[in-house]
Amino acid sequence: MSAMDKETSPQPEASVLIVNPRSGGGKAVRHGLVAECAARGVEPIVLGPDDDAAVVAAAAASGGAAVIGVAGGDGSQSAVAAVAAQHDVAFVCVPAGTRNHFAYDLGINRHDVVGALDAFVNGDERRVDLGCMNGRMFLNNASMGWYGKVVQSRAYRDAKLKTVLEMLPELIGPRAEPFSLRFSGPGGRRYTAVHLLLVSNNAYDLDHPSLDGSRDGIDHATLGVIAARIGLGKELVPFRSLGAVGDEFHGWTGWTVPTFRVDADGEVDLGLDGEAVKVAPPLLFESLPLALRVRVPAHRHGRRPLAQPAGPGRSETAPTRPPGAAAHDDQPAPGPR
Repeated sequence: MSAMDKETSPQPEASVLIVNPRSGGGKAVRHGLVAECAARGVEPIVLGPDDDAAVVAAAAASGGAAVIGVAGGDGSQSAVAAVAAQHDVAFVCVPAGTRNHFAYDLGINRHDVVGALDAFVNGDERRVDLGCMNGRMFLNNASMGWYGKVVQSRAYRDAKLKTVLEMLPELIGPRAEPFSLRFSGPGGRRYTAVHLLLVSNNAYDLDHPSLDGSRDGIDHATLGVIAARIGLGKELVPFRSLGAVGDEFHGWTGWTVPTFRVDADGEVDLGLDGEAVKVAPPLLFESLPLALRVRVPAHRHGRRPLAQPAGPGRSETAPTRPPGAAAHDDQPAPGPR
């Protein structure tokens, strides 16, 4: 091949996969993702204990990477996706975490970790929304109240379920006080205290009484909001429509808005895509429509579509439907995500 041929021949895209070897109990290592990357012409970068995924992703983007992926949990996915959006490079999600909610909502088969790498070489691309809280982007949700408190515990990372069970009686037991979080609900009604407040990047489609669910699309340019309060001496009121009493409420409700504000008297504990964060109020949420270029394998076999066509938006006065159906197949595990 001549020098001119070398100059004019199209060059393959520079592709990088950032690997978090600790996510999902070492799932990336068990599946041999580093070797699988080499077979596809993708450069793997394995994170060390002190490495910051966002910093590594930014260096890759500045170095000319056209496609940046991450093999890890939703926290790692969120950090790298934010960098990909800022640099307008394509993003690849490899489900090597524990629950892999974002992968599920993209329609990626969460059980085929190696197959997700095919997005680099044979992927379909489209844009999806991101959520944003005080300038910080997120993929899934920001959880306040009891879940935001639980994720602050150092024990949570090593024994999530055990930590939740130990802390729940104090946080939502019959004597538990609701968290002082002030916000406007449907119709502009003001609320002052809840046990759980969740703001998501597009609305969750709640299907059964465990706060389980997934999104019917990630391109509707909206935020989903779920607020819940526990009835005195009861467990979480089983997902009835809102029953307002004065400026308090019992049960739960869900609605959609393009922007959302939360006020509080001090720092707010959050689980932001599952990562522990403390933020000074006010908390200002907004949807960033079609901010992220995503590539997924053309052969994906997850249960969810990549995204539904954006139809008429649900108004903020229309609560999401109460749950009732049972879980099935690749349904995500219960709980805020």
